[in-house]
Amino acid sequence: MPQESTSFKPSLGLVDATMLVAGSMIGSGIFIVSADIVRNTGSVGWLMFVWLITGFMTLTAALSYGELSAMFPKAGGQYIYLKEAYNPLIGFLYGWSFFTVIQTATIAAVAVAFAKFTAYLIPQFSEDLVALDLGFLKISPAQLLSIVVIVLLTFTNTRGVNSGKIIQTTFTLTKLLSLLGLIVFGLLFMKPEIWAANWDSSTMWDLYKLGADGSVASYTTIAALGAIAASMVGSIFSSDSWNNVTFIAGEIKNPQRNIGLSLALGTIIVTIIYVMTNVMYTGVLSLEEIAGSDKDRVAVTASNVIFGSAGTIIIAVMIMISTFGCNNGLIMSGARVYYSMAKDGLFFKKVGQLNKNAVPEIGLWLQCVIASLWALSGKYGNLLDMISFVVVVFYMLTIIGIFILRKKRPDAERPYKAFGYPILPIIYIIMGIAFCILLIIYKPEYTWPGLIIVLLGIPVYYMVAKKEIVTVE
Repeated sequence: MPQESTSFKPSLGLVDATMLVAGSMIGSGIFIVSADIVRNTGSVGWLMFVWLITGFMTLTAALSYGELSAMFPKAGGQYIYLKEAYNPLIGFLYGWSFFTVIQTATIAAVAVAFAKFTAYLIPQFSEDLVALDLGFLKISPAQLLSIVVIVLLTFTNTRGVNSGKIIQTTFTLTKLLSLLGLIVFGLLFMKPEIWAANWDSSTMWDLYKLGADGSVASYTTIAALGAIAASMVGSIFSSDSWNNVTFIAGEIKNPQRNIGLSLALGTIIVTIIYVMTNVMYTGVLSLEEIAGSDKDRVAVTASNVIFGSAGTIIIAVMIMISTFGCNNGLIMSGARVYYSMAKDGLFFKKVGQLNKNAVPEIGLWLQCVIASLWALSGKYGNLLDMISFVVVVFYMLTIIGIFILRKKRPDAERPYKAFGYPILPIIYIIMGIAFCILLIIYKPEYTWPGLIIVLLGIPVYYMVAKKEIVTVE
């Protein structure tokens, strides 16, 4: 039997933690989702509003999480916060949703995005080809490559947190510099006539549905709010996973200080990058060109304008770097949630063990299997739309947990207190509630499936509880 480690090794400094936050956030979304936002809103003003309001919500949540991360500086992050603020059931429902869809389907989606853009360089990996025909399921080379990437990164992370750290920091710095380069070149070669038309003060705050063919349709006032909420599904997905650093708290040096600081630094960096990328898009592309980008690949359309025929290859390489680094962060941090659940008796017992490299190897491989199955199914994209609602609900519950814990444990040590408390957390909660209500009314297909997945966890929890393995600290 290989020797097992009994505890995590604090190996990640502030820079590493910040790179984990930024790297886990930046995947393929910023290169794609602006097309759908423009189709839903029809103007530059509202495009920028959606990204700015998403950035504000993300930063507000990150600053609020800093208090919780300082109170509970151990592996598991959000799962721990929910369990401590509420009860083991709420914590389990988050962990259940996280394992079944939130983290594993995101890993699958990011891996397939890597494979799809690899096909620009190596056409044999095209998603339109069939590598295996099983009758009930056709598997493309892109799906097979995505599984290879998931397995490779999982194996790397079983070798210890330092292996994952090197990949994370290297790839995140590379993609940040690449995005900055794209922004600079885009702004240098922007077209004044397109910029003037997009940013015309008389039209930049018009709100209407813009078809990919340039057709327009007006909204009623209430329906317009629903369109903004629907637009935010993409921007929220693109800005998600910032909380992954909290899952790996047991391996961060001076976690009481560095987790909260890395959350703030990482989300600020990414928000600035996202906003500036969209400013660049509007300087080189008309709104109709953004809305009508082939397969929503706005960055490819913009890069072709900036760099000519080489643009497609440049963006393909950038997205490959971005998604590879993003998935490393997702894979590395996700298994720590299952580890903490197992320690509480809410997951398979062996998942709560560390290997000789002080990482939860069994949890990593179990996550790998589920993510690979999602990649094979081809249904991860729809699921991610469906769980944006659930993700925001859990964020709100966690932030409400700050208020609860201040009443339940007023004397608990709080090395850091939520910035702007109670005003900013309350603003986030109000905005989150408005977002969720609008999705329920206008995009129910984005809400009920995610809720059903969460609710399915309730009978599972009580089946586990009946075995008397639930432990409450």
